[in-house]
Amino acid sequence: MVRITKVHTGTGDTGETSLASGERVSKNNPRVDFYGTIDELNAVIGMVQAELGRVNSFHEDGGARATVRTVKNSVASKIALVQQELFDIGGECAFQAGQVPEAMTVIGDEQADRLCDDMDQWTEKLEPLESFILPTGSPLIATMHLARTVTRRAERGAMELRESEGVDAIRDVIIAYLNRLSDWFFVMIRWVVMILGEDETLWVPLGKRNLA
Repeated sequence: MVRITKVHTGTGDTGETSLASGERVSKNNPRVDFYGTIDELNAVIGMVQAELGRVNSFHEDGGARATVRTVKNSVASKIALVQQELFDIGGECAFQAGQVPEAMTVIGDEQADRLCDDMDQWTEKLEPLESFILPTGSPLIATMHLARTVTRRAERGAMELRESEGVDAIRDVIIAYLNRLSDWFFVMIRWVVMILGEDETLWVPLGKRNLA
């Protein structure tokens, strides 16, 4: 287990930081930028968890909202697991390629495939899309969209890291996981909207908008 007794060290005051291997690099280093984005994504997912907890589980008359219970029972544990896996990714990528300790457990195809299994189950219950969806809605839905877009930025950061350090800089499964995770959020958003009886805000092409 990690034991941290002091957070402030002063060693980063000049704009440098240490990778997990001890190597000193700029805080603008592509690897630092990538695992920093993973950390940001995890924080946004924490906001999703908070918004999920704020959704009222009871009607005004005191009766239970079964739909809210369904969403919380299905989604909360899945989101919590993703947070753990993102921390795994951040920890792995804090090491330079080839320097990850052999004893360190890392995510694999099983985790990436699970995201696809979740999406398949949700999609079975959804109507096909007839337009693009705007990233808006209730606080829960809007925050889920934020998590989806930060996931895409993390995926772009992974590719920038490869372009900077070479193809071995980051494992294929991490890129696949992030690609699927953004889609996972999108499908989950649609499923949650459907279960809660909310409305999707569809994009209307400019030529079809009523501007009067």
